[in-house]
Amino acid sequence: MSFSENYYQSSDGLSLYYREYGSDKSSCPIICLSGLTRSSLDFHDFAERYSKTRKVYTLDYRGRGKSAYDTDYKNYNPQTYLGDIFVFLTTKGIEKALFVGTSLGGLLTIAMAGLAKNFIAGAILNDVGPEVDKSGSSRILDYVGKDVRFATLEEAAVEQEKIYGGAYPDNSDNDWLGQSETTFVYDETAKNYRFNYDLSLARALAEQLNSEEQVDLWPFFKELGDLPVLAIRGALSDVLSAEVFARMKEEDPDMEALILNNRGHVPLLNEPEALTKLDEFIARVR
Repeated sequence: MSFSENYYQSSDGLSLYYREYGSDKSSCPIICLSGLTRSSLDFHDFAERYSKTRKVYTLDYRGRGKSAYDTDYKNYNPQTYLGDIFVFLTTKGIEKALFVGTSLGGLLTIAMAGLAKNFIAGAILNDVGPEVDKSGSSRILDYVGKDVRFATLEEAAVEQEKIYGGAYPDNSDNDWLGQSETTFVYDETAKNYRFNYDLSLARALAEQLNSEEQVDLWPFFKELGDLPVLAIRGALSDVLSAEVFARMKEEDPDMEALILNNRGHVPLLNEPEALTKLDEFIARVR
C-alpha cells in the first residue's frame, strides 16, 4: 500500500482512524479533512499525488469510516471534531500544516483559524465558506441519516447518479462506481451495502441547524487573511453561493479563487483545471 493505517485516541477515549502517506518532511505536511458524511477514502488519489514531496494525512472523524462511533450523538459537533484534530496534531507532533478542507472540513479549517491559527501554514477550502447557503443545508439535512441499502455497488452507483447527477453532469459510469466505493461499506451481518457513517449524525445535524445560536464565521475567516488561501467553488454549488464566494474575495483580496464548471457540491479535486492550480499552490506552501 502507498499508505499506512493508524489510530489515535481521542480525549474521551474513542479510537480514531487516519491514513499516513509519504515520508518526505522537507515541506510542511498536508492534513485532509472531509465532508460531513465522508471519510479519508475521498482523498486517496489526492494524497498519492502530493505525498511525493511531503507527508499527507487523511482523517476519519468520529462516526465515519474506520473511526469508532460515538454512543452520544451530541458529540457529533464541530467543537468536538476540532478537539479531536488538536489531539491528532499533538499526538503526531505537528506544529504547522497545510489544511485541505472539503465542505465540513473547510468549516473546521476556518474555525481553527480563529482558535489556533498557529497550526495553519495555508488553507485550501473546497466549496465552502463562512456562510452555508440554506438550499444546500436543507438538501443535506434531507438525505443524511437515511438507512439506504444496496445489494451491489453497481446498484448503488445507479442510484447515486439519479440523486447527484446534477452536481457531476460529466461523470462516467466508472466515476459513479468509484464514488459508490467511497460512499458505502459492506455490512457483513445484513449482507448488503450501507452508508459508511453513523446514521445518528442526522439527529445531531438537525439540532445544530435548528439552533438559535449560530456562530458567525466571518471573523474566523478573516484570520486567514495573511496566510496562503485557495478557495474552490463548483459553479453549480448549492452550498457555497456566488455571493458568498465574491465576499470572501473582498474580505481577503490575496485569496486565490477558482471556479469549476460542471461541478456542484463538491468538486472532487481531480478535475484537470483544479489539479493545475493545486500543483502550483501546494508547491508554494512550505
